[in-house]
Amino acid sequence: MEALKKNPGWKGRRGPVVLVIMDGVGYGKYTEGDAVADSKMNHLEGILSKSPHTRLKAHGKAVGLPSDADMGNSEVGHNAMGCGRVFSQGAALVSASIESGALFQGQVWKEIVANPGRGASAGSSENAAVQGGPALHFIGLFSDGNVHSHLDHLKAMIVRAKKDGVKKVRVHILFDGRDVGETSALEYVDPFEDFLKEQNTDGFDARIASGGGRMWITMDRYGADWTMVERGWKTHVLGEARQFSTAREAVETYRKEIPGVIDQDLKEFVIAENGSPIGTINDGDSVVYFNFRGDRSLEITAAFEEDRFDKFDRKRRPKVVYAGMMEYDGDLHVPRRYLVNPPAIDRTAGEYLAATGVRTLAISETQKYGHVTYFFNGNRTGKFNEELEVYEEIKSDVVPFEQRPWMKCAEITDRVLEALASEKFDFIRINYPNGDMVGHTGVYQAVVCAMEAMDLQLGRLAAAVDRAGGIMVITADHGNSDDMYEHGKNGEVLRKEDGSPRAKTSHSLNPVPCIIYDPEYKGEYKNAPLDASLNEGLGISSIAATCIALLGYMPPEDYDKAVLKLKYSLTI
Repeated sequence: MEALKKNPGWKGRRGPVVLVIMDGVGYGKYTEGDAVADSKMNHLEGILSKSPHTRLKAHGKAVGLPSDADMGNSEVGHNAMGCGRVFSQGAALVSASIESGALFQGQVWKEIVANPGRGASAGSSENAAVQGGPALHFIGLFSDGNVHSHLDHLKAMIVRAKKDGVKKVRVHILFDGRDVGETSALEYVDPFEDFLKEQNTDGFDARIASGGGRMWITMDRYGADWTMVERGWKTHVLGEARQFSTAREAVETYRKEIPGVIDQDLKEFVIAENGSPIGTINDGDSVVYFNFRGDRSLEITAAFEEDRFDKFDRKRRPKVVYAGMMEYDGDLHVPRRYLVNPPAIDRTAGEYLAATGVRTLAISETQKYGHVTYFFNGNRTGKFNEELEVYEEIKSDVVPFEQRPWMKCAEITDRVLEALASEKFDFIRINYPNGDMVGHTGVYQAVVCAMEAMDLQLGRLAAAVDRAGGIMVITADHGNSDDMYEHGKNGEVLRKEDGSPRAKTSHSLNPVPCIIYDPEYKGEYKNAPLDASLNEGLGISSIAATCIALLGYMPPEDYDKAVLKLKYSLTI
């Protein structure tokens, strides 16, 4: 990797460039339900009033998703910001692979449906494609949110499995309620049951076997709460959970027993007949984890694949052919088998900065730590340079986010203020998770609290940047807290039977801010006044070139255009 070239007309400031990612904070489209606009964010407004600023696209094709109807998400958002260019992302790659048939022609799919004896005991010829033999299991997020998974991918694989001779399929469903409506589970369960009935001919037997809410079982990330994964293991693999005759019965029962519960928090269940679970995972079975996004896929994958595993007692570990939808960690090559190749992301901003000798701090709390490291670095685990880079994780509280909406933004800021005072870093990147993690709860008051708590920290941070003589770039990876109510086609708020607004827990399609706070500005920017000096109509992939330029270097020529124009720049 070559070092970046210096900009002959701009050497940067005496202090560092600080990139602040306000996760899940956009510009709302509607007056009602915009918790960002409803919050008293005096510090952010003060910064905005004296800084160049614009709006950036953070969804759809601007971040590599199939269409502009697709919400942005934290994974692809941090990929785009850290990589400086737009790569086709998981959803698009999987859809294309299924459409072309490449997924089903690959060696891994062939092993899943036809390779005899891979996971079974020695000498066994059982496999998922044998009549009366082991089952093919699918585990994953059960929605069409297209952030972690898509039901169309699952359906296509079930159809193809039948065609390829599989006789028994069991589906383990993780209810969403974050990337889709918060209580929309049955809108997916009922049509899917109809789909399975249509497929269940000629000896083919496909059924829902177990499930639960995505924030209760299976889909933990960054080691925040391994008990989620343990509950998922007991449910999907061992069949140890409350028994029901159908998924609908499970949903309806839990909703009656737990007033106000939303899909992501639904308790675990198994489908049983005559007191026995119909879909435990056993020796000789095949398992596909059909989420394409990596962060909430690594821990359940570890439970299936790792020989030395100490996070919980698995009780038994079935010998299976296990595959992920994609490779979830390109450095560690996890999982061992995967169906679709991930985007080949190279030459990230972090790699360029390390090659140039730029001293970097990346910091967030557990919930977003991997985003300012792994995803920002193009789905790469580890550092580019151990001497130049420091990655710090502030441990998240393991409680529902609406109960601690301030999360760890103060602790993150405490550490960044120490870093600024130390003069040890040239580039600092921060993620404040509040707008996203609390936004997903759908609790409006908590989101307002989260925004105002974060704003207090922005005020502290701005004052420290002033003292250090640095520059602060404030942006976001996607919207969320800016769109907290469900709206109809005409923009009207949709309401529950009691007249209260229907909460929206998914991301928004709204643009996000890009604010360049430069307290030591001396007229270096082109085309005063300041707010007239920005390139418009860009996406968040422009953040990489922007930060590189503000550090005093020339962005790579193929990087997306920087937001800010500087004098004497050769490429922006």
